[in-house]
Amino acid sequence: MANTDAVRKHADEIESNELRLSTEKSEQIVEALNTDLAATYVLYHQLKKHHWNVEGAEFRDLHLFLGDAAGRAEDAADELAERAQALGGAPVAGPTALADRAPVSMEGEDVYDIRTSLGNDLAIYGDIIESLRDHVDLATNLGDHATAQILREILVEVEEDAHHIEHYLEDDTLVER
Repeated sequence: MANTDAVRKHADEIESNELRLSTEKSEQIVEALNTDLAATYVLYHQLKKHHWNVEGAEFRDLHLFLGDAAGRAEDAADELAERAQALGGAPVAGPTALADRAPVSMEGEDVYDIRTSLGNDLAIYGDIIESLRDHVDLATNLGDHATAQILREILVEVEEDAHHIEHYLEDDTLVER
């Protein structure tokens, strides 16, 4: 168990920052970033699960895509966490805190067919897309244009991965059923 005497900053504490954004504005943005961070980690873990368990005729392509998509989610999570820290906050961490904060849920431990798995991934992507759009607007309205830009860049990648999943879920295929 951790020694609480050594705590340097409590998880819900917002410190002043050198980015010249008020503590009140930073608090709102860090809250939004931590929500996106938690959702992104849920997505990351679900993508890795599907990467490990995918089978079938399109195994190789899906295995590679899911591994790459998980890598992009991990990179996005890192960007979100670092920005929260730069704004004087503490990035949400730990499995319990991430699960509590995430506005999305992982599908669970069972293994599903790839169409169901990708459909579940697409649902999480959709929720994250909506959240990122809302948080771009929030950051912009609070005058934090750098955070808005970071979120826009993440949004582009998230939308691109979601669009790829849409293609995988189409009915047209060369694989005989």
